[in-house]
Amino acid sequence: MIETRLLTAISFEQDTLCLIVDGKKLVLPLEKVSEKLKNASESQRNFFKLSPSGYGIHWPLIDEDLGVDSLIKLHEQL
Repeated sequence: MIETRLLTAISFEQDTLCLIVDGKKLVLPLEKVSEKLKNASESQRNFFKLSPSGYGIHWPLIDEDLGVDSLIKLHEQL
């Protein structure tokens, strides 16, 4: 069975991506997450779409897609 993630918040604080996933806050440095997001403007970063299943995040203005599971794994490695 595929596990569904509950992504309830996405924000940016300085050079970090902050997520609330399954009730837990993840703070990830943009340099580890995505070069595109790191170099994007505030308006480009803040225009995103969540997949209905909670598996991914898409930033159409910079053509970037990130999987929530990958971001969780990255957070565990930091």
